[in-house]
Amino acid sequence: MNDSERHINRAMLPEPTLRRLPWYLAYLKMLDLKHQEHVSSTQIAKSLNVDASQIAKDLSFLNIKGKTRIGYEVHPLTRALTEFLGFKHRHNAFLIGAGSLGSALMRDLGLMQFGLNIVAAFDIDPHIIGSAVGDIPIYDLAQLAQQQHSSGVSIAIVAVPPESAQDVANTLVASNIKAIWNFTPFRIKVPRHVVVQNTSIYSDLALMYNNMEVNVNNKNNIAK
Repeated sequence: MNDSERHINRAMLPEPTLRRLPWYLAYLKMLDLKHQEHVSSTQIAKSLNVDASQIAKDLSFLNIKGKTRIGYEVHPLTRALTEFLGFKHRHNAFLIGAGSLGSALMRDLGLMQFGLNIVAAFDIDPHIIGSAVGDIPIYDLAQLAQQQHSSGVSIAIVAVPPESAQDVANTLVASNIKAIWNFTPFRIKVPRHVVVQNTSIYSDLALMYNNMEVNVNNKNNIAK
């Protein structure tokens, strides 16, 4: 698969498909470690609770098709997904907000497996500025533009209190950051050329709590 084909597919790739591809990759990596050579879409479907036809459709965006009665080659498919998703290449990033969540992200070595390398953190707390979490130094937020200019980092992770999120986003945009991974529940506003990916732990908790209540209510209704 050449780069031009991947570029065309990226423009056509639906977001739900993009969200499922890492599921397939994680499963394939497990099979690859066991030296399993082939896997069928049916086997993937049973393991991940995704329809087999959906798996075939998702992988078709990468111009990858399984072979009749054989399925997909595990190792080549693992390699293709890793490259397509951008996990093969290292993406340096800044982290803004070195509190409990930010520190946990800095300690998460798993992020490196998916190509994300936090090279520096920034905060406004004088008690932690100048310290480090592991090998990651913590700078004063006022030094952000200077550090970006010298390093060329274009990705920032935001893990600050929600009331500070927009001000931080404005600072990031002014400092030439091109992509923001937002861990706050605040929906920040940025210019069109800046990519924002929102990951709200609180929204996920709300969904989980709501679904628990639905299950309880359904069980009670059945019992009546």
